[in-house]
Amino acid sequence: MKMNSLQKINFRYGWRYRLALSGCALAVVVVVLGAFTRLVDAGLGCPDWPGCYGHLTWPNEIHEIQTANKAFPDAPVDANKTWPEMVHRYFAGVLLLLVAALAFLSWSWTKQPTFKHIHFLLALIILQAAFGMWTVTLKLWPQVVTAHLLGGMATLSMLWLLVERMRYEGSRRYLNKYLALSNLRPLAFLTALVIIVQIALGGWTSSNYAALACPDFPTCHGQWFPQANFDTGFNISQQIGPNYLGGALENDARTAIHLTHRFGAVLVTILMLILVFYTWRAGARRWALLLSSLLLLQVGLGIANVVMFLPLPIAVAHNAGAALLLLGIITFCYRIHVAKKMKARERSLKNLTNSSESVLVSNL
Repeated sequence: MKMNSLQKINFRYGWRYRLALSGCALAVVVVVLGAFTRLVDAGLGCPDWPGCYGHLTWPNEIHEIQTANKAFPDAPVDANKTWPEMVHRYFAGVLLLLVAALAFLSWSWTKQPTFKHIHFLLALIILQAAFGMWTVTLKLWPQVVTAHLLGGMATLSMLWLLVERMRYEGSRRYLNKYLALSNLRPLAFLTALVIIVQIALGGWTSSNYAALACPDFPTCHGQWFPQANFDTGFNISQQIGPNYLGGALENDARTAIHLTHRFGAVLVTILMLILVFYTWRAGARRWALLLSSLLLLQVGLGIANVVMFLPLPIAVAHNAGAALLLLGIITFCYRIHVAKKMKARERSLKNLTNSSESVLVSNL
């Protein structure tokens, strides 16, 4: 039985949707693996790129390790750090191929609404791969490591927005459910922006090894405002160093970074609670509960990292929590935005129809 043109479009669009959804799940894995790699200090587990000591995987035989150590005498093989780095690279590579497949499929229907979105996403992942290379070649330069983290979050967000567009855009489900929340759009967008800045601060904290610069909570070194060097801590024009493994800043600079991340968490919490309050009042109680739960989870993980001295599972979960919080607020903003845009489009079409009818009546 042959498919008509509409059935062919739906079939191809369905495959793109499934690929996008798979890519989104894979991006979550890549973000978590990236956090794990960074937290076990495996960012330089392989001193070369894209291979590992000249291997497609990593050296694991005795003779391979001996050869690798001779080739890289300044970076001896550490088996506990080679495999996390390469596993992360391979998952990132599969994600790149998946998005490339999406871009290839999109050329069968260049007028689709998501055509530009997919190609922007492909360009973003290629740039992200470059940041992955520079992370190694520039020896964990904090600016590059932070940009690499933000690129991963941006890739995940763009993939999730692609899924949202394929699933819901043009659907009237948005109108009744989210129009009541349209007045919250400025607050929601502001909250999303602050969360993105807070994630960047988290990346800067991690890349400068400042997560334990304040070993107590809620104070820092037993003080509310301890000695801190903000100028050095946020000197983003610092020179590229020989190696940033373990960090290169003094304690006062790391304290400044850690404190700023805490202040950012307080600001995010205040904005989120205000948004949750008005969302609850508007009747979207599921959204209020979801956003408040994501916030509570992330704040709890952040506090646990300090009081428990950065245990690996909680530190990785804190990175995953940041990704979930970002996806939650972005979804909330996007659906409100689409609902308002659809309503404006309907109003415009209605006005155009009324105007056409008035011209027809006058001509009669």
